[in-house]
Amino acid sequence: MGIMSSIQNASRRTALIDLVVFVAFALISKKLLDPIIWRYAGPVTLVTTLVLLTAYMRVRGESWASMGLGALPGVRAKLLLIPQTMLTFAAFAGVVAAVLFGSQALGLEFMSEMPEGVEERWGDIRGNLQLYLVWMLIVWTAAAFGEEMFFRGFLITRLMTVFEGVKFAPVFAVVLPALLFGYGHMYYQGLRGFVMTGAIALAFGTMFLLFKRNLYPVILVHGIVDSIGFTARFMDWDV
Repeated sequence: MGIMSSIQNASRRTALIDLVVFVAFALISKKLLDPIIWRYAGPVTLVTTLVLLTAYMRVRGESWASMGLGALPGVRAKLLLIPQTMLTFAAFAGVVAAVLFGSQALGLEFMSEMPEGVEERWGDIRGNLQLYLVWMLIVWTAAAFGEEMFFRGFLITRLMTVFEGVKFAPVFAVVLPALLFGYGHMYYQGLRGFVMTGAIALAFGTMFLLFKRNLYPVILVHGIVDSIGFTARFMDWDV
């Protein structure tokens, strides 16, 4: 019993150190890059963090398969992605609607105003095919795959180890990354962005655990939603 307890404590310490080191690296490197490439500091920082994290895990004999990017064996597992993706989209739509209607009911005026920094960050994308393609590439690398791998796959998996045996461990493991995800969008979306993206992260994190740590549904929904948003900007649709 003492040996098992020592092993668990060692695993918790390692997981906690991993979290502190890689979150700190992501935050500090982004802060350093902001004055140089403000528009792309987030994606560049995230991809760099994931490259280092992948190398670190390989040294430890780990892979992203244990964090949600495992193979989907058989036709059934692949077909299950359809209802899982639909349920994830329903969760996404539900939290967005809840935040919008809830903030309206509470009279939170800041939630009805789009911060100026949002459109400025994308650049003059309307009708600009080259810039549109650049952002679409970022959507399906740094955003859809990158953010889900880091905020859902890595953070939640490591936090589940840190909080192993603790009551409401899944709640802590989902809420803490959601707060960090919201904070990561606050610098250009303001408090509105913190609340909205944080709520979306709660939905994605919950679905990630609900589907037994399967990242593919949340990656697909994240990528599709962002793709629709950028396409709307590029086409100048009135949405």
